[in-house]
Amino acid sequence: MTTSPYIDISVTDKVMTIRMNRPEKKNAINKDMYHTMRAALNDADGRDDVHVILLCGLEDSFTVGNDLADFNTRKDGELSPGVQFLLALHKAQKPIIAAVSGYAVGIGTTVLFHCDLAYASDTARFRMPFINLGICPEAGSTLLLPNMCGHTKAAELFMFGDFFDAAEAKACNIINAISDEGDVTSYAHEKAVLLAQKPLSALIETKRLMKATHHAATEDRILEEMEIFGRLLKSEDSQNARKAALK
Repeated sequence: MTTSPYIDISVTDKVMTIRMNRPEKKNAINKDMYHTMRAALNDADGRDDVHVILLCGLEDSFTVGNDLADFNTRKDGELSPGVQFLLALHKAQKPIIAAVSGYAVGIGTTVLFHCDLAYASDTARFRMPFINLGICPEAGSTLLLPNMCGHTKAAELFMFGDFFDAAEAKACNIINAISDEGDVTSYAHEKAVLLAQKPLSALIETKRLMKATHHAATEDRILEEMEIFGRLLKSEDSQNARKAALK
């Protein structure tokens, strides 16, 4: 199994914490990080000592999104490590909580649409700059975000690709609450521990029932976005935009 030195995994109080820890790159996610997080999610579903999953990053950055250098090694006709991770996240049976501090860019924002609960610090800064990079949104977000905040607001966030703060994220139902009590990861972990004390089978079945209506449609949308994302990635507009972003 591929592992990454940039992902820290621990289990305490029936909570599996998956922490992205690549400070020199502000938690830009590379292939090995995706593989490690996907494996952890799959492992969590089969472990009796894990009832809740907590996904977090660093104080100054949840994640700035995909490592753009990895786009240059992407192969046609295969599920990218990022999509494999997203599918595992989508299919995870146990509750997932996210703790967001600092930058949450690209998949740093769209990953939250698959979490059952999300908390952010008042320093959190969200952004989905896909169109600015000449590509389309991913993670099934073109289906999920309009359902969360309405078509016109989703269009604004996608099409302009500007930064927005935690208050706006809360208004859009992307996060549950803003923590102004110091470390948001500690705050989210306390919530996770409380949740982990509840009957596990009831948690799992409630999550399944809530997602049942759009579960298949979300998976289909993730795969459809992947196909269009890969095609747009080859376009001259996208190549030029990514070169500019890497300077």
